Amino acid sequence: MDDIEIPESHPRYESLLTRHRIEAGVEAGITSRQGLIAQGRGEAYDYLLGEETIPSADDAARAAAAHLLAADHAVLSVNGNVAALVPGEIVDLAAATGADIEVNLFNRTDERMRAIVEHLQDHGAEDVKGLTADGRIPGLDHERAKVDADGIGAADVVLVPLEDGDRAEALAEMGKTELVIDLNPLSRSAQAATVPIVDNIIRAVPNVTAHARELADASDAELAQIRDDFDAEAALEAAEDRIRSGGD
Repeated sequence: MDDIEIPESHPRYESLLTRHRIEAGVEAGITSRQGLIAQGRGEAYDYLLGEETIPSADDAARAAAAHLLAADHAVLSVNGNVAALVPGEIVDLAAATGADIEVNLFNRTDERMRAIVEHLQDHGAEDVKGLTADGRIPGLDHERAKVDADGIGAADVVLVPLEDGDRAEALAEMGKTELVIDLNPLSRSAQAATVPIVDNIIRAVPNVTAHARELADASDAELAQIRDDFDAEAALEAAEDRIRSGGD
């Protein structure tokens, strides 16, 4: 999946790269075919954002880093698209914040779960949760309700990139602090989030990691101030304004 030859000088380099990664993910049994549709939808929003990290998204990434660093038990939730697009970056973020990694899928099979776990391990992950599935998110009737009791089930802070809206809402109902990466500021996931990061995941995850490393020595008071200063509603409004203006 890393042998895609696209010259970086190509004007659509990042777009083509992500498309190929999703396609390769499907071929490898990591990503579902529905993931192709989700990727195309997200790409449309990214185009309107100007295919760049806007200031409000950078602020959100910094707030997310502060939440992860201050958490008692943080978990990074990984689905098929996340595994295909940013496997190494998720491992780096876990290392920078001390968070656990847990695989959670809507189209869940044992084969896909194990393929994603092994894929993340190939990118440096030492311990990946999700296979035990001895916990459950109340209010959900599909496979994404299944979680590890000592993973997402016990987490106080959860990063949920490219999330299903109903699970995002259910996690919020459980009282968990949700950090959502979603290119649509009007989605249920973004609206339910404590920290909505309206950005492309291939930019957002490394950006959160960079902020986490920058804040590694910050005091509890400094991290609390960053969390308190972040305004989720203002961030969503800023992203919507950028999208409506077409990136101008």
